[in-house]
Amino acid sequence: MSALIAEDEIVHEADFVWLEDIDGLDYVRQSLDRLPTRRGKPAYHRDGRMVGYALLAPDAKPSRSSGTFRRRVFWLLPHDRDTDPEGLYATGAPAEAVDPRTLAPGIKGRKTERSEGGPPSTAMRELGITLPL
Repeated sequence: MSALIAEDEIVHEADFVWLEDIDGLDYVRQSLDRLPTRRGKPAYHRDGRMVGYALLAPDAKPSRSSGTFRRRVFWLLPHDRDTDPEGLYATGAPAEAVDPRTLAPGIKGRKTERSEGGPPSTAMRELGITLPL
């Protein structure tokens, strides 16, 4: 879950590999997975599809107990807004979802009005109010 990812857990990220264009996506789900390597495309074992993944810098150390590396994986499920715009997430977004435009290596990203199904209402715009996300 993105809320559970701390920035000190992703400090060794060097880059992201996006498997599809993220400009059309309001949000992506992110998780911190235990993977056998610092780089390369990870195996994907969820429903839906992998949208991208993080590459780690050469100085990233594996876990002493498991020998694995914690890397972020970005993904979407079949019932997410990009494929089911009138479905469960027509408004709102899953807990682990963030706006992909707010992501960068070492930055966990955040929800935005767009990821939550915005745009803001006319009243909010007139009052200069933005969602506290």
